Amino acid sequence: MPDPAQPRRPIAVASVLILLMATLSSLAPMPSVSAEEPPPLVVPDLPREELAPGKLETTVLVPEIPAREHALEAPSETLPEEAREADSEPPIETPAPLPPAGDTTGHPEGEDAIGAAPASQVSSDSLDAVATSDLVDEGPRVALTPPEPLEPPPLKTLEIMLDWYPGPQHAALFIALHKGMLERNGLQVTVTTPADPTLPTRLLAAGRIDLAVSRQPLLHLQVDRGLPLVRVGTLVELPLAGLLLRDDGDLASPAQLAGRRIGYSVEESRELLLPLLLRPHGIAIEELELVDVNFSAVNEMVDQGLDGVMTPQRLGLPRRLGDEGLSTHLLRLEEHGIPRHEGLILVANRDRMGGQWESLRRLLEALAEATAWSLEHPEAAWALLAEKEPAMDTPANRDAWLPMLLRLSARPAAFDWGGYARFEAFLHERGVTETLTPVGRLGVDLGAP
Repeated sequence: MPDPAQPRRPIAVASVLILLMATLSSLAPMPSVSAEEPPPLVVPDLPREELAPGKLETTVLVPEIPAREHALEAPSETLPEEAREADSEPPIETPAPLPPAGDTTGHPEGEDAIGAAPASQVSSDSLDAVATSDLVDEGPRVALTPPEPLEPPPLKTLEIMLDWYPGPQHAALFIALHKGMLERNGLQVTVTTPADPTLPTRLLAAGRIDLAVSRQPLLHLQVDRGLPLVRVGTLVELPLAGLLLRDDGDLASPAQLAGRRIGYSVEESRELLLPLLLRPHGIAIEELELVDVNFSAVNEMVDQGLDGVMTPQRLGLPRRLGDEGLSTHLLRLEEHGIPRHEGLILVANRDRMGGQWESLRRLLEALAEATAWSLEHPEAAWALLAEKEPAMDTPANRDAWLPMLLRLSARPAAFDWGGYARFEAFLHERGVTETLTPVGRLGVDLGAP
């Protein structure tokens, strides 16, 4: 009788084999799972070299590193063939083969894997160099040479014509010019001397020059006659005009001038100052023998025997006449009924000064700086004038320097509204001017806010 257990032997053997395989599979090492998500891998799409038989075909994969990193660590994992084919990102470096498949048991991860590669593989140093040069974006470069200096803005040009040949009364202009104060204020100023003392305001009214040096009494006359002139600055605050009379005669006051030969050099002397000086004494201007001496007052007084001269140079002319052997005495106009007025001013063309406001302000700031420096350093100021303007260095001008310095305007932009109003009213009341000109048409205050 057959054994009843015989048919079940194949079933028992199969069960044992199944249990054995389950046991072996449970003993196989499981891949470690990182708790952190690995960085994205960049798979190069390069042709692979043919592998020797029996070797594992794999590729070194480099994670994508942000631009701020300075070095790239070696990859710690590899991907199978399917992952490399699925990745479409551009290649970064040439892949290198890993050791044969037989050596992959217990293969270390990270930098140790790279170090164990053959010499034909990419080293970690070369990998770092490739990663640094290929992956790190170049930032802004530092300039190796300094930038080119910025060009300063162009200087504003101004042409100023003097009323007379250069003298101490023009000190503020020349000090500002020769000490660079005008240039620092963005100005290029040209100073010219007239061939005739009547030219400056005529050229200014015609638009031929930017500014003219003039005198307050002449301004009142010319504005009354319709010339588009306006005072914009003051160089000398006190009167410079006066009547010089010979000491070897019998003249002591204006009351004795009838029938005398009197010279004059500027327009307002004949039209305004002499008539006003004679009026209180009942003498008309026609009773004098008038001589136009222009710039030649010394020669006319000495050679032509003039009895006197009405001059705008009362501080320097007495010494010049004395050097020629002629003694004189001075009649100051403000002591004989003529109101005090400004001796030297800057005049502009009212119709053309619209675009000059800023340049004029800068000019007056430079003149104020020059006057302040001259008052603090009178000897140095005169030495500078004598060096830069040799024609000014005369005995008469040296004597006149300190008295003139005290008369220079410390605030050349400031406008004396009351003084101009009083002088205009004085002229109009005596019939010298036909129209009472508003003060606002005579001058402006460029120093006002």
